[in-house]
Amino acid sequence: QVQLVESGGGLVQAGGSLRLSCAASEPTFINYAKGWFRQAPGKEREFVASISWNGGSTYYADSVKGRFTISRDNAKNTVYLQMNSLKPEDTAVYYCAVGYGVGPERLDRYWGQGTQVTVSS
Repeated sequence: QVQLVESGGGLVQAGGSLRLSCAASEPTFINYAKGWFRQAPGKEREFVASISWNGGSTYYADSVKGRFTISRDNAKNTVYLQMNSLKPEDTAVYYCAVGYGVGPERLDRYWGQGTQVTVSS
């Protein structure tokens, strides 16, 4: 069974940092683009960041540019999201996704179960 397992979420104060990880069980996912989305209570899921299969291209939502960094380690089949200068509005469930392209609409092949990030003011 294909799995994407997120970890690293938690409770942090505003201005703090967290690093999310998403490990994939399917070896071929090293050839796929990967990304992160988030969903806050009462809101639709939104794109956060994505990275090409070789890490050569990265894309970010305007709301996180300069604060979040996406990276990947294909040797570990894992994608990361380093989140700095966190704000209360970053509070959400964060999901990793795998797809055929870095565009948000193409990151739809598989989804993780999500990890909660809560930023207190």
